[in-house]
Amino acid sequence: MFLLIAVSLVMRMGDHGLSTGQPADWKPMYWPPLLWFNTGVLILSSAAWEWARAAGHRGQMAGLRTGLIAGGGLALVFLVGQLTVWRQLEDAGCGLTATTMSAFFYLITALHGLHLLGGLAVWGRTTAKVLAGSETAEVRQSVDLCAVYWHFLLLVWLVMFGILLVNQR
Repeated sequence: MFLLIAVSLVMRMGDHGLSTGQPADWKPMYWPPLLWFNTGVLILSSAAWEWARAAGHRGQMAGLRTGLIAGGGLALVFLVGQLTVWRQLEDAGCGLTATTMSAFFYLITALHGLHLLGGLAVWGRTTAKVLAGSETAEVRQSVDLCAVYWHFLLLVWLVMFGILLVNQR
């Protein structure tokens, strides 16, 4: 889905000025500095998931618990930060329908946020099991799968963020 959006974004750019020499309807939008902070928070969240994963493989349940709580907590900070970015964009007059660029931005960030929420649902179940004292192979596998999912969401964010940033001319 994100690949299709990225292709659509690039095609839209090509149809309107960047490759055809025609006047572009692609106007740069306000780029809140908070986006950089949010990106850093998402990187830290992914690192915390990797920490939890490694601790689980070593049988260190305290480290696994700490990594899980940090990873999920940072993901929540990221989501709140993204909602704050939306508010900042609205306040700057760059709402959903202000420009083509802003429409793509809102679409990408909304879909990414929904995927994070789905991951947080699994995180909640897994964390509840770990906090209840479960040390089964099933729990460790769930942590492994969540970590891989989080790393994928980080990669998706970095690629989409990069595409948006490059097209911010």
